Amino acid sequence: MNKYDLTITKLHQMVKEGIVPGVSYLIFDHNDTIKEVTGMAQVYPDVAKLKSNMLYDVASLTKVVGTVPVIAMLVQEGKIGLDDPVTKYLPEFSDGRPTIRNLLTHTSGIAGYIPHRNELSAAELKKAFLTRMHVEDSLNRQIKYADVNYLYLGWIIERICNDPVQKVITDRVLKPLNMPTATFTPDPAKCVPTEIQAKRGIIKGETHDPKGYILGEHCGCAGLFASLEDLTIFGRALIETNLNNLLSSAMIDAFFKDQTRIPGPHTRSLGWKLFHAQSPDHHLLISHTGFTGTWMILDRQTDQGFIVLTNRVHPSAKNQEYLDARDNLFAIYLNEKEKTL
Repeated sequence: MNKYDLTITKLHQMVKEGIVPGVSYLIFDHNDTIKEVTGMAQVYPDVAKLKSNMLYDVASLTKVVGTVPVIAMLVQEGKIGLDDPVTKYLPEFSDGRPTIRNLLTHTSGIAGYIPHRNELSAAELKKAFLTRMHVEDSLNRQIKYADVNYLYLGWIIERICNDPVQKVITDRVLKPLNMPTATFTPDPAKCVPTEIQAKRGIIKGETHDPKGYILGEHCGCAGLFASLEDLTIFGRALIETNLNNLLSSAMIDAFFKDQTRIPGPHTRSLGWKLFHAQSPDHHLLISHTGFTGTWMILDRQTDQGFIVLTNRVHPSAKNQEYLDARDNLFAIYLNEKEKTL
């Protein structure tokens, strides 16, 4: 599929210029696919070549691959409602205005500062998030992306399912979709390392996210490790078979529509960010990124997708160059994608 030449050239350039040590990517366009693994898995303390089927800390892709599908299943089953107040399930949180929909769309307005957050125990951190946060005026007025929304969603799942959120995701999403290597408890030897930090050393096989590191199996915003194959299975299942019929067509439709309560069209569905296609009908496609250098773009209407895994936080998370290159790459891919139709 040489129609994606510019996209592939940009990916290679990111590796060549050291913006990322390596990249694993897959572009699918109906039955055609381009797949490549190139560059290094790590550059410090030793140099190691990137191999196929290595596991990446996918960071915030955990939200849309795990937490969102489980919440959607619970909505389908009538166990929760999108417009139920958060306090119905987490009464420790004192403000009755934000809803589950607000959490999913990052319109909750929930914000706050927790002193010495990364030094707390799991129990202390959860209590702090539930009792020390407040609701700003941005509630239902502005999209403010924040992990706290998905920590709350994870704890709501735990209240209903009586199991740690990561176990629920494993049982209800990863196993039914037969994602062969996706896991919250990976073998470090099979993982691409992330950042090198003074306190933790080289992080490998443990979640990079500090909240996820403390909360462990009780974190719904990060913590998943997956291979390119795992995410390809998930992405294709979502847009082609309604997650192997785990979800209804109507629920999948909701992933591709603005779900905020802010007047006018906006860019958030249930978990996903929305993009307008450049084709004449301007239909919507979905995307999500992860802090560690991962992302997915999925177009249900045209059966196309772009999945990229990098370890952009290795050896350091101070990498603004990556963010600029990623935004440019998004634009290149979307432009080339439209030309294939």
